[in-house]
Amino acid sequence: MKLLRRKEGPSLDSRLAALLEAAELAEGRLPADVVSNARAVAERAGTRRSLSVDHTVAALAGATGSGKSSLFNALAGDELAAVGVTRPTTSTAQAALWDGTGAGPLLDWLEIPQRHTPQTPVEPTAPADADFSGLILLDLPDHDSIRLAHRLEVDRLVELVDLLVWVLDPQKYADAAVHERYLRPLSGHRDVMVVVLNQIDRLPPHAVDRCLRDLRRLLDDDGLTGVPILGVSARTGAGLADLRELLAKRVAERRSWSARLSADVSAAADRLADPSHGAGTPGGAVAGLGRPGGAVAGLGTPLTDALSEAAGVPLVVAAVSKGHRHRAVVATGWPVTKWVRRFRPDPLRRLRIGTSSAAKSADREIVGRTSVPAASAVQKAQVETALRDVGEAAASDLAGVWAAAVRQAARSRAGDLADAVDRAVATTSLGATRRPRWWRAVGVLQWLVFAVMVAGGLWLGALFGMDYLRLPQPPLPTVGVVPWPTVLLGGGALSGVVIALLSRLAAWAGGHRRARRVAKALRAAIAQVGADYVLDPVEGELARHARFTEAITRARA
Repeated sequence: MKLLRRKEGPSLDSRLAALLEAAELAEGRLPADVVSNARAVAERAGTRRSLSVDHTVAALAGATGSGKSSLFNALAGDELAAVGVTRPTTSTAQAALWDGTGAGPLLDWLEIPQRHTPQTPVEPTAPADADFSGLILLDLPDHDSIRLAHRLEVDRLVELVDLLVWVLDPQKYADAAVHERYLRPLSGHRDVMVVVLNQIDRLPPHAVDRCLRDLRRLLDDDGLTGVPILGVSARTGAGLADLRELLAKRVAERRSWSARLSADVSAAADRLADPSHGAGTPGGAVAGLGRPGGAVAGLGTPLTDALSEAAGVPLVVAAVSKGHRHRAVVATGWPVTKWVRRFRPDPLRRLRIGTSSAAKSADREIVGRTSVPAASAVQKAQVETALRDVGEAAASDLAGVWAAAVRQAARSRAGDLADAVDRAVATTSLGATRRPRWWRAVGVLQWLVFAVMVAGGLWLGALFGMDYLRLPQPPLPTVGVVPWPTVLLGGGALSGVVIALLSRLAAWAGGHRRARRVAKALRAAIAQVGADYVLDPVEGELARHARFTEAITRARA
């Protein structure tokens, strides 16, 4: 016959590691007390595992007058705890140990100084398998004591013990104090909880059944469905055999300590997942986690548009086109007139972009800001809107503090955006002043044509001088009927003007091409700034949330 193995979940070690990872990821995002609680649970679990796991610590907890001490004595078979009319009787917790060898460090950790070893064996009427070997039974002070120290002691030990036995009485079993302060918040610990209705000898039989049914209803409302309920009487011994049998079974299993730690880890993970709702519901969906945040891949375009406008990219692109034409005229214009152009400022230099020193060393760090006009109020508002839209879109599927953390991440480096974008504009625009090679060739050609024109002018000047001085005229070569000096002078002037005009047309087309390239490069550079300063922090926060969610899922498994 083929046996089917039960699939086991993650080990306690892996769940504790996941809880610590989740707490680390939640640092600075969730309330400090929630994060510290998770770390405390992990630390407490590590300490408990290092102590005796062969002992089960069960605590009798209840209200004043519920008969905890009487039940403690009945289970121990000895008068270990004082029982009296004066309340509160139990001031400090005390322990009864069955086979307490090796339990000393565990009790030291629990800070239980009063320790007893029952001398009287359990009653003969107890079941044969009611072996308490390994049981450490604690009698706690009253959880509703008028003394604060008693209540604090109960709260401390309720967090530490392996098995909780809540002792209620017919008069106060429905008291809101125990249900709202302990039972309901500990709903995730149902596997390590037992509820005892003591003093049933004070009720007629039909009333006992009614009280037990009503108590079951209250516990179900508290989320404690399935928690064992036993009716007992410490005075008459009714129901004690069943309670002894149940305790003996839990002790024999040696699993209460690990079940308690597992429930603690789940409760701490639930608080991390949804800090506003305490421990949450183990195994259920927790609204605080939300779904994975929205992708930021499609959010860059509106952000880049807003940053480009605020950085004055259209102004820079226009200056690149105008500056290209300006430098082309200076480099390729007619020497007779181009010197006038030098008195006009270069549009890019006016913006402190593409200076000669920067152009020669594009990899040099840019020092200082450009002279691009500062963003207007409208442009700043557009950038603010773009940042807000990125945060809102990325956090659209998140809830609570994680959505706020993502929105904050979108603005975490907003103060540095203006300088970063300005540096990107200055660095990217360094190549805008590079001269095309044909400018030098045309410039040399212009000077050659100018030299021809000057030569023709000097030749004609010499001829005029000789004619003025009535000197004999040398032979004068002609091109048709036009003398060569005139051809050189007129042709040189005309050629220079034509070359200048053609160069202007080429510079106009080249300026537009360069402006388009610079515009594309500027947009890419500004998009990178937006990614580095806005989108990457948002992506990092979303990745952090995804790791947190995964860790919470593993911790709660």
